[in-house]
Amino acid sequence: MTTRSPSRTRTTHRCSECGGESPQWLGRCPACDAWGTLEEVVARAAGSAPPRTSTALPIVEVGVAGAPRTPTGIEELDRVLGGGFTAGSTTLLGGEPGIGKSTLLLQALGRLAERGRRCLLVGAEESPEQVRGRAERLGALHPELYLVAESSLPHVIAHAEDLRPHVLAVDSVQTLLDPDLPGTPGSVTQVRECASRLTRLAREQAMATILVGHVTKDGSLAGPRQLEHVVDTVCSFEGDRYHGLRFLRARKHRFGSTREVGIFEMTEEGLVAVPDASALFLADRREGGTGSVVAATVEGARPVLVEVQALVAPRDDGGRRVATGVDGNRLSMLLAVLERHTGVDTRRADVYASLAGGLRVAEPGVDLAV
Repeated sequence: MTTRSPSRTRTTHRCSECGGESPQWLGRCPACDAWGTLEEVVARAAGSAPPRTSTALPIVEVGVAGAPRTPTGIEELDRVLGGGFTAGSTTLLGGEPGIGKSTLLLQALGRLAERGRRCLLVGAEESPEQVRGRAERLGALHPELYLVAESSLPHVIAHAEDLRPHVLAVDSVQTLLDPDLPGTPGSVTQVRECASRLTRLAREQAMATILVGHVTKDGSLAGPRQLEHVVDTVCSFEGDRYHGLRFLRARKHRFGSTREVGIFEMTEEGLVAVPDASALFLADRREGGTGSVVAATVEGARPVLVEVQALVAPRDDGGRRVATGVDGNRLSMLLAVLERHTGVDTRRADVYASLAGGLRVAEPGVDLAV
């Protein structure tokens, strides 16, 4: 009779950014070149896998069940989401501080509550009294909208299981803390695991979940890169805090297109949807102005007219290129083509190109206007 020797545990090092593994610790991840992101983890011992509960089926025997969507009634938001929030999905809403993420979230929850959808807003950055005051200003007061100030993940899950809301919103995911895990709120481990548990909860309860996330100085979402792989939808709320226009884009969307863009204007009453973006972009344009051209572009499924502005200023010690709203690399390429084929020399000049209104366009169709 032979006896099986006990399995030994194995340690490895996993990158908190990309998930790559290395048998030993390294200062830089060999997969994504990120520094200081390898963390020691204990691999599962052989024979310790949990009992299997799933069954493989031929794809033709799998039932077809379309995930129901819940429209918010905010046209520009529903446009980006493909018709509304999907039951059981998790949406990550990112943006710079002060850009209006919490305002957009509160307005959406207020509209959903008006339509009879029970909503739970979990916030650790503001007290319920502060949120109520803002909701009153935005017209989002409704008895179906529940508030709780909580940062403990187990307590948040308990509230969601007791209330069984149609929509759960957390503002923000960087403030949550799981006491069973190492690290402080906002750390790589905490953000990743808290988001993973909330995503599982959303699927188990068929509950749409919205996580608000902060962005870093370079514009990327704060936290591990794996966070974007955990959620179903990643929306970016962009704009200039000193101007009224805001743009909502889906960088990832498992249930719809990522080409749509939602346009809002920040007012004293909150965010107002802008259905006719062309009229807004060209409202202050002066006819016959030098260095200004109107170009047609496509954002999602709708055409948009934008104003392209350009300025060339002579300079003695070599020029620089500044692009706002258009691709800087394409601007450099266009200048090289002009110099090569038309003899226009801009090497001793500063060249500025900008799209009025704060819109960003990557479509090559604006090259002629530039």
